[in-house]
Amino acid sequence: MPDFGLASLSRRDLLKTTGAVATTAALSNLVLPKAYASEDNNIDIALVGCGGRGSGAIADALSVNAGGPVKLKAMADVFDNRLSNSYNALNGQFEDKMDVAPERKFIGLEAYKEAMDCLKPGDVVVLTTPPAFRWVQFQYAIEKGLNVFMEKPVTVDGPTSRKMFELAEKASAKNLKVGVGLMCRHSRSRGELFKRIQDGEIGELNLLRAYRMHGPVGSAFVTPNPGDVSEVLYQIANFHGFLWASGGCYSDFYIHNIDECCWMKNDFPVKAQASGGRHYRGDYVDQNFDNYSVEYTFKDGAKLMFYGRTMSNVKQEFASYAHGSKGTAVISENGHFPAKARTYSDQNFTRSKLIWQYEGNEPNPYQTEWEDFYDAIRNDKPYNEVPRGVKASLVTSMGRMAAHTGQVITYDQILNEGQEFAPGLDTLKADGPAPVQATENGKYPVPAPGLKGELEY
Repeated sequence: MPDFGLASLSRRDLLKTTGAVATTAALSNLVLPKAYASEDNNIDIALVGCGGRGSGAIADALSVNAGGPVKLKAMADVFDNRLSNSYNALNGQFEDKMDVAPERKFIGLEAYKEAMDCLKPGDVVVLTTPPAFRWVQFQYAIEKGLNVFMEKPVTVDGPTSRKMFELAEKASAKNLKVGVGLMCRHSRSRGELFKRIQDGEIGELNLLRAYRMHGPVGSAFVTPNPGDVSEVLYQIANFHGFLWASGGCYSDFYIHNIDECCWMKNDFPVKAQASGGRHYRGDYVDQNFDNYSVEYTFKDGAKLMFYGRTMSNVKQEFASYAHGSKGTAVISENGHFPAKARTYSDQNFTRSKLIWQYEGNEPNPYQTEWEDFYDAIRNDKPYNEVPRGVKASLVTSMGRMAAHTGQVITYDQILNEGQEFAPGLDTLKADGPAPVQATENGKYPVPAPGLKGELEY
């Protein structure tokens, strides 16, 4: 949902009233909006990062009611096969919305610039590369005057969070629309639940619980580099296994449950303490823990307990809950969609104590986030989800850092004193040194609580 509620002129209205508005602007130094669809009402899109997440985002972008014509214009990735596979799959489904000529398919670490250069101001670039590259590519998108949809998390450490806060201000100053892929915030059922919780339906909210416990996921379990690609490209291909690239499994996957709980609380935690560990790793060489137990504390003393685990043949759960002084709520029951949000008047979620549940079929939040984003572009509504996305990313990293260091970590501490995993990422070369190096046994440094102070590795 938009962070701000100011209204302004749409592109269509502006064209109808050019003379009047120009006169008013001259008299009042008004800065006219810059980030709406082109005069033919068409929005061109460039995809930067063509893996499964990027292909899914574009499929949603091309599927929903965009309020006007949209076309995919350019694609970029560091791996040719990923771009080709993505293009073929998308072209088979959305042929009439595909306009990616061979000369607008770009490969390499600088390919994001070439893809964005194919767009005009007011078009949209979709950033779905590993999150470490988010600030680098967002910076270039702002320079080009592009609206941006970026996947979560948007940062993986404190220093990059500070950079993204600054870039968010620059984007707002240019009236650019920026969406962040925390789609649960666009869930209509969770939105109704949020209103009910804020209206006091379950009383004072003092405890939240979130679980994401399942088997191995994504590229979080990484085997040694076979040597057929450079070390940099190997780590990018297996980005869930490397803290510099993704914040690891914790940041890249757990952020949704943490963020939806923070939404219901209408706040973000100020500190975290945690435990976790690695088990049964065998030949895997990544930097992840296999389980995390984190206690977040809000400024009023309320708690959020998060439990993450990536193990097979054990209890699995993927849900979030809220406990108030007068009752409880299911925020999400089994995955991100459908949420099946509901409230109860007891602490045991007893069916006979049900107060409310969302009626009818829930709209898909993976699509409603795009509907909201297009609406902001078409109707020129202030829309910048980056500040909230950075906060969600930062508190997620705060919990991860607490587990990896064994220390109590505060929000201010990780933001202002936290370790930067990949300084100079904007100059990274495919054949250059990687941000993290393997030891002689082919494994990478892993978190060691109690041994490395406030460093995660």
